[in-house]
Amino acid sequence: MSLPVINIPINYDDELDKIQNFLSTYVGTNKQWDEGFADMALSDDEDDTQDAGRKSLKYMQQLQRIANREQQMLTIDMEDIHQHEKTVAELVSRIRNNTRRYVALFSEAVDKIMPPPTKDISEHDEVIDVILHQRRERNEQTEGSQEGFPDHLLRRYNLYFQPLRSDVALAVREVKGTYLGRLITVRGIVTRVSEVKPLLLVNAYTCDVCGSETFQQISSKTFSPIADCPNEQECKKNGIRGSLHMQTRACRFSPFQEVKIQEMADQVPVGHIPRSMTIHVHGNLTRQMNPGDVVHLGGIFLPIPYTGFQAIRAGLLTDTYLEGHHIHQLKKQYSEMEMTPEIQAQIAEMQADPSLYNKLAQNIAPEIYGHTDVKKALLLLLVGGVTKTMGDGMKIRGDLNICLMGDPGVAKSQLLKYISKIAPRGVYTTGKGSSGVGLTAAVMRDPVTDEMVLEGGALVLADNGICCIDEFDKMEETDRTAIHEVMEQQTISISKAGISTTLNARTSILAAANPLYGRYNPKVSPVENINLPAALLSRFDLLFLILDKPTREDDERLAQHVTHVHMFNCHPELEYDAVDPVLMRHYIAQARQRRPTVPSDVSSYIVDSYVRLRKLSKDEAAQKKSHTYTSARTLLGVLRLAQSLARLRFADTVQRDDVDEALRLMDCSKESLHDDDDKEYEPDRSVVSQIFRLIKSMSSEGGRKRRKRQKRFGRGPGGEREMDVDSDEEEEEDGEELALIDVRSRVLGAGYTEVQLNDTILEYEAIDVWTRVANGAKLRFIQE
Repeated sequence: MSLPVINIPINYDDELDKIQNFLSTYVGTNKQWDEGFADMALSDDEDDTQDAGRKSLKYMQQLQRIANREQQMLTIDMEDIHQHEKTVAELVSRIRNNTRRYVALFSEAVDKIMPPPTKDISEHDEVIDVILHQRRERNEQTEGSQEGFPDHLLRRYNLYFQPLRSDVALAVREVKGTYLGRLITVRGIVTRVSEVKPLLLVNAYTCDVCGSETFQQISSKTFSPIADCPNEQECKKNGIRGSLHMQTRACRFSPFQEVKIQEMADQVPVGHIPRSMTIHVHGNLTRQMNPGDVVHLGGIFLPIPYTGFQAIRAGLLTDTYLEGHHIHQLKKQYSEMEMTPEIQAQIAEMQADPSLYNKLAQNIAPEIYGHTDVKKALLLLLVGGVTKTMGDGMKIRGDLNICLMGDPGVAKSQLLKYISKIAPRGVYTTGKGSSGVGLTAAVMRDPVTDEMVLEGGALVLADNGICCIDEFDKMEETDRTAIHEVMEQQTISISKAGISTTLNARTSILAAANPLYGRYNPKVSPVENINLPAALLSRFDLLFLILDKPTREDDERLAQHVTHVHMFNCHPELEYDAVDPVLMRHYIAQARQRRPTVPSDVSSYIVDSYVRLRKLSKDEAAQKKSHTYTSARTLLGVLRLAQSLARLRFADTVQRDDVDEALRLMDCSKESLHDDDDKEYEPDRSVVSQIFRLIKSMSSEGGRKRRKRQKRFGRGPGGEREMDVDSDEEEEEDGEELALIDVRSRVLGAGYTEVQLNDTILEYEAIDVWTRVANGAKLRFIQE
């Protein structure tokens, strides 16, 4: 049974004329010109006094550059077709519904109106240019007019369509069969990017008898090579069957990359897993996406049959993919951000503001109340210091690392979320949800090439960005050690599955953690509260301890702030004018281009400050009040903070004020640790604390008596030493136990009541400091 034939009322010859008319006569505005050539540098020898009408022809200007071999990418903006003529508006819908055919039509139109080159392009000659020149000379001698070159071989450009700006970006699960062959826009996050491989478009052969070239155009995934020479003038005329040999240098290859995108978290319904889609990227669009990028992809949704063993397994099933035509990065890197004159003027105005530092700090997460010094530190984290590479290859880190430690409910996670969103390459992850491999790199088998490849984790995805790690204290110790190398050396060394390499992880670490006991326990030292290894803590430039202390004024202001945000869906009026996040990102991008240096007078001032800090640290250690360690990393941290402040001012040198502010932030960080230190040892803080210290002193006295007894036993003969071992175990078992009758007599003798003693026992029993054993006759301390 034959299928019915449907005649579509479209004359493609008329369409070709319309396309040629559009390409040759469309005049772009200055704004469109800036957008079209934002990433292209016009040649220096173009005279500004040329014909203005010629310059304003947007596509003819691009075609001239293509003819001169200065440009390879020709992007047709659908908005231009829509604005060209009202009669051509129907052309937009036809292009969107049958995009593959119109790519060929536009290519034909471009071939017809391509202007001759205005420059000598001999230095750009390829093998195919030499063959083309020789073929033309031979055709002139033999009076032949048929050159036999496929169109793909002669085109020096890649043609793409840019979708309308009004197109709604679809989720992967919203792409249905009705979109096949149409130009659509899909939103997602890039999860995997393959290597760039050459894709064969035109295959070239040479005959071993007549020496003529034969070209075969390839449009599918598979093809059958030609075996016999099809030359009519030589081989077939003489009845010779010349065999063909493939000539790789004369073939036409196109860069090809396969990309996997996945749905964003906000597009996935409850209870479902994210869906993914395969993207095929050709030509100049390759190498423009990295894993972790959030993109809008415009392209043609097409089916493709399985080949090879996959076809046997799939049976009648067919795969689908998106042929990429336009990539829009939603979070561009600092170096890729496009500057406009309006933003440049706003940045110049901000730069002249004397209170810029406080203004930008207040505009970091303005919905969150307070935390002024923490926000200033986060602003400096976004700007960063200067990374230096020495002549012998040694690198000095310029990125800042900050840890936020504090009680639950002080908005640590919200600050991390905000920073990960405002940073161009910000990755947010949690401690329990991340393994060591998930943070560094995993060895995977590539489904395309079947090779073992490395797939980067969160720290690799955040290269040249910020990695925000929440619930830092909940991580396994083995997983946490994977961060040590990243925080100082900014590399990840991998030796697994036959792969030995070093990956770049030039990222800042912003960690948030809760204290050991859930809430900060003022009855123990800050070191016991933090419960992180000293090797890890020394790698953080700043460590802020944020405590939730009940005070009438602060609680009232906090409640008014939170209720205002909930009532009006915006933050209250700030002390300074609000700064748009996009403008802030542009300002930071400009500031990061500066590389301030440290003059000699400021250098001596930093040296004196560091020596003073070391002496202070030594004195505190002697008095056993030290909770932090001042090392050379502290000195480097001060330098990085000072350089960040100089960058904020767009200055080329660091001033003393920058160093003072860096030292002030360091002091704020340390004062937050020492905040409860003085109050902890006040003599009459509360009755419960006094009774606890009394009982604790009884325990320490008992420990000293036991040690004296053990020494006495240790001086005896061998039998006594054996008894010493037994008695050690018994004494250690009973060492943390006190008889309640002794405790009661000591406490009551000190002037306290029975009720106060019972309250103390119950309160510290509730937080697992001690427990009652032997039917309540003894008090045993619980060892952590």
